[in-house]
Amino acid sequence: MILIPVLILQIFLFPMFVNVVMNHYIDEQRTLELQETASYLSSTIQQVYLSLNHTSVVSCTFKSTLGSRPLIDGYAYTGNATLKTILSSGFSSSQVLDVTLNLVGSSLSTTTSVTLGQNVQWANSTFTSNTPTACIMAQKLPDQTIQLSFGT
Repeated sequence: MILIPVLILQIFLFPMFVNVVMNHYIDEQRTLELQETASYLSSTIQQVYLSLNHTSVVSCTFKSTLGSRPLIDGYAYTGNATLKTILSSGFSSSQVLDVTLNLVGSSLSTTTSVTLGQNVQWANSTFTSNTPTACIMAQKLPDQTIQLSFGT
């Protein structure tokens, strides 16, 4: 008789506890997948930049299709990027591109950073994961400036 209230309490508390733990686990898993995707996008942007930054490459336009997954656990994600200048010792500076991805329908987001050279420009653009033609666009101008953006 004494254990009946404890048994009833366990019947209600155990499922609630399991639900909270599973929701936390699922959010952590989605965040990790979003971080991996953001790192992949940043790495691709850096590879495109480094490829076009070589002196043997003259004015050109380049389009790099992405092999990233269109959905993360059934959710699409969007992304944008901002470019900022970082001054280092001496008088040299670098450009750092912060790539932010947001999981649509969720409050989850992540940001990665990639270091690029002084001759880069970022055109405001939005990345949408479930667009089959999502890509990274790059254009090397005659003055050796490399303009990057997300494209479709």
